[in-house]
Amino acid sequence: MAQWNRLIEAPPEAVWAVLSDGRLYSRFVVGTHETWEEDGQWPAPGAELGYVLKLGPTSYRGRTTSRICEPLRRLELEAKTRLGTARIAFRLEPWGDDTLVVVDEHPLRGPAARWHNTAVDAVTRLRHRGMLARLERTATARRQGART
Repeated sequence: MAQWNRLIEAPPEAVWAVLSDGRLYSRFVVGTHETWEEDGQWPAPGAELGYVLKLGPTSYRGRTTSRICEPLRRLELEAKTRLGTARIAFRLEPWGDDTLVVVDEHPLRGPAARWHNTAVDAVTRLRHRGMLARLERTATARRQGART
C-alpha cells in the first residue's frame, strides 16, 4: 500500500473543488496530459473520467471510475490501464484553516496486482508527493482567483 499525506494550506472546500472537477485532474495528476468528464456527473459513484497519460513519446488513453464519493471528505477511484486496475483514495481532514490530504493507492486487478511490491510502493509514494504538491498549487490558485 502506497500512502502519502500533505497538509494543504487551503480549506477542504477549496481542495474538494479541484477533486470534484474532472477537467482539472491533468493539472495535478503526475503524467496525465489531458482529462475530461465522460458523462458530466463527476464525481458521483459510477461517473468516469477519460484521460491521456504521456510517458515520453508514448501516450495511452484510459479511464477512471468514481467508486465512493463523500463530498468534502472522501473520494475513492478505480483507474484502469493496460496493466489492470488500481484503487486511488483521497481522504480530506480539516486541520485548522487547512486540509490534511491523505492519498492511498494500490493495484486491484491484472498484472500490476501480481507485480506489486515495496519497490513499486516507493515509486508510487514519490509520485504522490508530486501530485499532492500540484493539488495544493491548483487549489490555492483557484481560491486566489475566486477572491479577485
